[in-house]
Amino acid sequence: MSGMTVPVSLTGRLLVATPAMTDPNFDRAVVLLLDHDTEGSLGVVLNRPTPVEVGAVLESWADLAGEPSVIFQGGPVGLDSALALAVVPGEQGEDEVLGWRRVHGAIGLVDLEAPPELLVGELGGLRVFAGYAGWAPGQLEDELRQGAWFLVDSEPGDVSAPAPERLWRAVLRRQRGELALVATYADDPSLN
Repeated sequence: MSGMTVPVSLTGRLLVATPAMTDPNFDRAVVLLLDHDTEGSLGVVLNRPTPVEVGAVLESWADLAGEPSVIFQGGPVGLDSALALAVVPGEQGEDEVLGWRRVHGAIGLVDLEAPPELLVGELGGLRVFAGYAGWAPGQLEDELRQGAWFLVDSEPGDVSAPAPERLWRAVLRRQRGELALVATYADDPSLN
């Protein structure tokens, strides 16, 4: 068995698009990985708000949605489906909050089929996403090797950042060393 590597799960980590990212779906994107295993990877783009109010699509969840209270485009796949993330503060056990399933740390998926009343007072920063980002087995690892993404740790507040348009720079700025300098890159590299 020597020479074999055990896959390390990247679930709960952030993918931050490098300035070299050429796919317009992921330009300056910050993606939270919700699942990463030998069958592939799935995540949501945290910094793509749409103009569509949560109440216009999921009226019963509007009061629990964090600011900005809009639907976010979670990625280019499955745009006709919705998923929601929220933070449960404190030391709640994995099964203690009905309608919420832990993904990583205090971050979890919200069951949008559950009555929102179950979660009132339990959640912080509910965010609703239309679509998601997905990678086939090995595809994400290839993109990481090619330098398309920076892989960094997430913080619970990333899910509900009140200024999502500034999240790319904020996540990079909190990194150590030279990576923090990438936050100063111009939006249009030709202006450098």
